[in-house]
Amino acid sequence: MEKHVHLIKLSVGTESVEDLAAWQEMRRRTVWTDGLNRHVTRMWPKREAEVLNGGSIYWVIKGVIQARQKIVRLDEVIGEDGIRRCAIVLDPELVRTQSATKRPFQGWRYLSPADAPPDLPKQRAHEEALPAELNRALAEIGVL
Repeated sequence: MEKHVHLIKLSVGTESVEDLAAWQEMRRRTVWTDGLNRHVTRMWPKREAEVLNGGSIYWVIKGVIQARQKIVRLDEVIGEDGIRRCAIVLDPELVRTQSATKRPFQGWRYLSPADAPPDLPKQRAHEEALPAELNRALAEIGVL
């Protein structure tokens, strides 16, 4: 079995998976010319080989893991301030996951495959999302 690891990140200011998708679509049209999204961060993953060996970034929205995106590659970018940063290049497809609560944290963290919530079945992937508070409450008691 291939060894890989995921990343987990708060989607700050996002109210729903649809909000995240809309924001990323706008950035794909206005900032990135290759159609791929990027999350630019100051820290470069030390476990780069594992991240690139099948890893995804799991998005925490309103305190609940709700979606993931496959990580395509890591690009070096130099900011206007001259500081080297890591652009985590993401597949455009947002895959909805089963809900799992997550306390706030800074930056990104590693997420083991064993701790990653499973994807929602394809037939549920386009269901209307539950309200954030209900989603969080159900995830806290282990229903979702």
